[in-house]
Formats: sequence, structure tokens, C-alpha cells
Amino acid sequence: MKKVSLLLMVLIGIWFTACQKSGESLSPETEASDFESVVESAARYAVLTDSVTLGRCKGKLTEVATEDLPAMVTTYIDSAYAGSEIKYAAKDQSGKIVVAVTLADGSVKGLLFDADGTFKAELKQHVPKAKLTKIEVSALPSNVTTYITANYTGAEIKLAGTNDAGEYYVAILVDKKVKILLFNAGGSFNKELEKPIRRHKRH
Repeated sequence: MKKVSLLLMVLIGIWFTACQKSGESLSPETEASDFESVVESAARYAVLTDSVTLGRCKGKLTEVATEDLPAMVTTYIDSAYAGSEIKYAAKDQSGKIVVAVTLADGSVKGLLFDADGTFKAELKQHVPKAKLTKIEVSALPSNVTTYITANYTGAEIKLAGTNDAGEYYVAILVDKKVKILLFNAGGSFNKELEKPIRRHKRH
């Protein structure tokens, strides 16, 4: 199994390869970009379900682009987490900001900021939910593949990964569209995840 730290160019590309000819295989570069989108979906979901987010944020979180974050937020991240990359960012109804980052060593952090950009806390449950390890499709539990076959007619499983909590993230191609599915550690279906926004790397 390859760690996410070696595959941080992975799942955004799959959104742009859905119109490929049927049966065309993914190139290594495309696969890397595709897995990156799975990583971003995991980071997003981990933020939404973290105990700190649920306890301190108000109302629905609205995703924001990295370039739209306050300068105080990005400056703090650059200083405290050198070499990191933002995977997901959002604001709650009061303006508080949550950010998920992948560090240079492949580890992950979830961070909470006040509306003015002041750092408040790290998210407690983010790490085990957000850090993914890529696995072979053949390693998926049979109830995962059975569920996909039964509920997504004609779907092709493209990529899969697991987090430290044992949950499965699976990218499928169906009707020329990519969907990312979350399964519990036992292989039971949890939910279909929202597509992450496309991000630009900071320099």
C-alpha cells in the first residue's frame, strides 16, 4: 500500500477524465490526480464530523476557495505548518473558519480559526478520519463491491482508500460521472460524498 504522502497528485483529475472513451485506462498521472480528490473528500468529511467543529461552529459550513481565506489564516498555516497544503476550507454562519491541511510529511491536521483569522484549536478527530492509504480495488470487502454493483448500474470502481478509522473511500465512474462513496469499517454503505471544489496550490 502506498501512503498518501506519496500520492498527493491524485483525484481532481478524475472529474476531467469522465468523458474518456469507454475502457480507456487511467494513466499514472491521472490516477494520482484522481486519488487527490478522494483525499480532499476525506478531509472535507473529517472536518464536518469532527467534535470541535460540531461543538464550536454554528449552522451549515460553506466551502471557500483557498485564495479567499483571510491572510491571517494562510500566514499562520505557512508559519506553523511549513510545507503544508490546504485540502479543504469552510466558514460557518458566524464566520468561523475550519481548514484541513496535509503536512509535508504526509500527516494531516484540522484547524479552527475565529472569523478574524485568529487560530483557536486543532480538530480532535480529524486525523484518523482524514489520512488515507490507497488500496487495491481487489482488497475491498465483498459487501462494498456488492453494494456498488447493486446500486450503481454499470459503475466501474476506479480507486479506493482507507483511513485510520478503517472506513473505505471509493471512487467510481458511472454514467460518465465520478462519485466518491464512503463505507463504514465493516463495509456497510454510509453516504455519497459531495464533490470537492478544485484547488490551486499555494507557492
